[in-house]
Amino acid sequence: DCPGKEGTGGRKRNLTLLRNKLYLGQRRRTEPVVESTTTAGDHGNLRRSQSDRTEYSQKLQEKMAPQMVSSTPATPLQEDKEEEEEEEEVRRCMMARRVKIIAELLQTEKDYISDLDLCIKEVIQPLRNMQIARFDVDGLFSNVELVHQLSAKLLSLLEEATTDVEPPMQIIGEVFLQIKGPLEDTYKIYCYHHDDAHTMLEYYEKDEELKQHLRDCVQSLK
Repeated sequence: DCPGKEGTGGRKRNLTLLRNKLYLGQRRRTEPVVESTTTAGDHGNLRRSQSDRTEYSQKLQEKMAPQMVSSTPATPLQEDKEEEEEEEEVRRCMMARRVKIIAELLQTEKDYISDLDLCIKEVIQPLRNMQIARFDVDGLFSNVELVHQLSAKLLSLLEEATTDVEPPMQIIGEVFLQIKGPLEDTYKIYCYHHDDAHTMLEYYEKDEELKQHLRDCVQSLK
């Protein structure tokens, strides 16, 4: 209650407040340093954590790559391989078609030669042997025998170019180029006399005796 004691208590309280203010001030000065250090450490940990996750993800993708091929889009190498396979399939189909066409060409030529052979043996030669005065065998059949010889030559060349030869190596174009001239000369004569032979046949069919000879020849062919 005395004035002296009150002054002493006030000074103590002032000292206490001063110490508190100094402590708070000191804390404010030190907290940024601590916070900065802590923050920097956290960032460092964060960076290391991201790096670890990235590295782990890369390793995982490398391990999983063989299993993920079927579910991932085709790579340029895969696309090139698929294109090559498609092209190879097209080549195989074209080669198979070419082989079939060549075989059909050979068979057609064989059938044609067989027909000509029958015509010569069963029609032309018997009519010649009859020696009918009013029957012009050569005028009616023109140069069929020469056509037969040339066709036999063509077939021989085709067989030579295809027998025991791998399909890709079968070159038949050269055969036709080789025999082009004789073919043109032979069929030029045949075609030139075709209309006259047709007119001659119509005339012979009006003659009963000659007509019967022709019937006999046709029956022999059958």
